[in-house]
Amino acid sequence: MSDTGAPSSPPPRPAEQRNGCLTALMIVAGGILLLPGLCSLFFVFTGIANISNTADLQFVGGCLLVGCLGVALIWWAIRRPGP
Repeated sequence: MSDTGAPSSPPPRPAEQRNGCLTALMIVAGGILLLPGLCSLFFVFTGIANISNTADLQFVGGCLLVGCLGVALIWWAIRRPGP
């Protein structure tokens, strides 16, 4: 009947929802980043990249790194925590 003066707890915050457009954009960007990785795999398996030429190996390694970033971006877009 009497108010004790204890503060009431604040109302709970609504759960954040995932933005579907952002997820789709991240997946598309990750797919575009996969293209240099596929190109470098083509160079390696067809033998165009000569092992004795370090410039070719650096190019292939850089393309593979970009492809790995694409895979990581797609994985992060799909596995982000939901609401």
